[in-house]
Amino acid sequence: MEDMSRQKSEQSKDVLCSPMPEEPPANFIHVRLEEYEPAGFSTKELILKKAREVCTCSHQTIITFFCRLFPVLDWLPRYNIKTQLLGDVISGLLVGIVAIPQSISYSLLANQDPIYGIYTNFFCNIIYVVMATSRHNSVGSFGVLCLMIGQSVSRHLQLAGYSDDSAGSSLVGNSTSSSNGTSGCDRSCYAITVALSLSFLVGLYQILLGVLQLGFVAVYLSEPLLSGFVTGSSLTIITSQMKYLLGLKIPRHEGVGSFILTWVDLFRYIQNTNICDLVTSLVALAIIVPVKEINDRYKEKMKAPFPIELLVVIVATVISYYFNFEERYKSDVCGDIPTGFRKPTLPDINLFSSLAVDAVPIAVIGFAMTVSLAEIFGKKHGYAVRANQEMIAIGMCNLIPSFFYCFASSAALTKTLLKESTGTQTQVSGLVTSVVLLLVLLWIAPLFYSLQTSILGVVTIVNLRGGLRKFSDTPRMWQLSKLDTVVWWTTMLCSTLITTEIGLLVGVCFALLCVIFRTQRPRATLLGKVSSTEIYEDQSTYRQLSSIANIKIFRFESSLYYANKDYFKTVLYQKTGVNPVLLAAKHQKVEAQANADTGNRKSFFSTRFVCLKQAKKRSVKPPEDACPPSVDTHTLILDCGAMQFIDTVGLSVLKETRHDYKEIGVQVLLANCNPSLRHRLREGGWAGEADSGGQLAFHSIHDAVRFAEWWYHVHQEESKDKDALQDAEDLNGSSL
Repeated sequence: MEDMSRQKSEQSKDVLCSPMPEEPPANFIHVRLEEYEPAGFSTKELILKKAREVCTCSHQTIITFFCRLFPVLDWLPRYNIKTQLLGDVISGLLVGIVAIPQSISYSLLANQDPIYGIYTNFFCNIIYVVMATSRHNSVGSFGVLCLMIGQSVSRHLQLAGYSDDSAGSSLVGNSTSSSNGTSGCDRSCYAITVALSLSFLVGLYQILLGVLQLGFVAVYLSEPLLSGFVTGSSLTIITSQMKYLLGLKIPRHEGVGSFILTWVDLFRYIQNTNICDLVTSLVALAIIVPVKEINDRYKEKMKAPFPIELLVVIVATVISYYFNFEERYKSDVCGDIPTGFRKPTLPDINLFSSLAVDAVPIAVIGFAMTVSLAEIFGKKHGYAVRANQEMIAIGMCNLIPSFFYCFASSAALTKTLLKESTGTQTQVSGLVTSVVLLLVLLWIAPLFYSLQTSILGVVTIVNLRGGLRKFSDTPRMWQLSKLDTVVWWTTMLCSTLITTEIGLLVGVCFALLCVIFRTQRPRATLLGKVSSTEIYEDQSTYRQLSSIANIKIFRFESSLYYANKDYFKTVLYQKTGVNPVLLAAKHQKVEAQANADTGNRKSFFSTRFVCLKQAKKRSVKPPEDACPPSVDTHTLILDCGAMQFIDTVGLSVLKETRHDYKEIGVQVLLANCNPSLRHRLREGGWAGEADSGGQLAFHSIHDAVRFAEWWYHVHQEESKDKDALQDAEDLNGSSL
């Protein structure tokens, strides 16, 4: 092993190393910077300061507090009717028209009656107008959240003993349990009871996150993770809607493997397909998909997208009514949709314990989608968005409507894109959308009695095209980052094949493990110098770089901590071709053998000491196995520019590395250390133990190289003086 490293070092010396300059290097001048005195930090003073800010009560403080809690008080007085009202009205009308069929279809996905989807979109838009900092977000029912709500509702319906029939069915058996709140409550009533209790908990979680200033939690949901989760959830949603497109009555599967079990049932009962529903679904798909594609392709040229979904819903409702699809072909329809509002109700406290865990992923996905969309459009249009306030806003959109028969909501991507593309200026457009939904609630809703559920399934599936298009982005993602692609596929597959909740958890854990893996086995390289410059770059990446004679420059592209300490040493020895531990052991072995030989000579040839000493002076090169292994390097420079921090283990590794290389005559220098790193080194005793004149670390690689050359030149001169003095002493001793 050492022979190979020796050959490698000799080759690198012959090929890459530039010869040492004949002229001695100029005296090295170290740059020393004076640091500011660290500001004193007291936890007690910080807490008292924050408490004073919160408890201070004045007229201006109260106004500021309410303006931050209700941003509408800040922007509404400055609202310009002439320049902003027209865009808001047009955008609000178009979003409201699109929201009508989506509200009804997503209610089916959430296992609720259609009226509750309209309630949800109506109330949350009003609340979001008052509390949001985003001007472009459109909140309401969101497909992924509706899927997760529907799964939780179905699970509780089964636990309560309800059959998996259509809404309005009674309990299996004649008795109900009063402990779960189902006494005198049919299936539809219990379903919305579970949903509004879940919405209350989701809103409570989100408000607590916002109040506690925990908006940074959203950063742990990376874009590949969210994209994979949305795509996996889209596949699950499409699977759940297939039974409506085919007109099949199959049980709704929940839990692990529900995706596969649903497809098994679809093929098992395929012979029971309702031809009327199938034909209606195919015709609706053939009409909606091309028009939606045209809207997407020519969206910049069109003033507003064509509302094809609403048109198809209206036409399908009229045809179903006049041809009596419900009785003639046994097609499932929406049925009675009541008008007006129901009296407010309280969430069922008895359900909180069983819904507490289900609410966590819904709350996380809800605020992550809301905050990310708000920040995207805030940057695009040049205004600031407060993430914590957005979490409070969406939390209130879930908490307050839970008293008015609503389920959980969040910002919806398709409606937000439509809102932004149609010229919205402020959240006044959300009020216009609520007015459109109010008309539906008061007068129009009963007209959708004959609307087939297969049409609602088509509307839901068509709106998931964006999630399915992510598959075409994976080849490009693979070229940019293989780890991000693996995160995407892992999250997508787990969300599809296991459950959405477990898929999200697996995705988060796997993404964090990928971050740890990147820092545990980072890139490590040797650097070479660009000719006639002070720039040093990776020798394995760039050509025409020259190595510095007898100096190795090593870059470790990560922080040094306990998880990568072993890898740091391994890759350092591999790249430099020098393992100081093995070389030091060989040195000791050779010295021990030499001492043993010297002792034997002294015992047998003590009388001829002078002659042997003179013969040693004239002797030729000793045998190779009697010579200690040599190293063609006198300095190792560690480029710490990529190290953000080092922990105590990393500091120990650096000190061990310096000690090990010192044993074989190689000094170790640090370069490009940031101030916090230099502080840790100073506190850890690096400067006090260093042999480089008390050097702590160098501010650049070139600074360290110049010092190493100067240091080597000085030691060479000292070595020559010592040799000359030793020769003189030997000569005097021989003459005596």
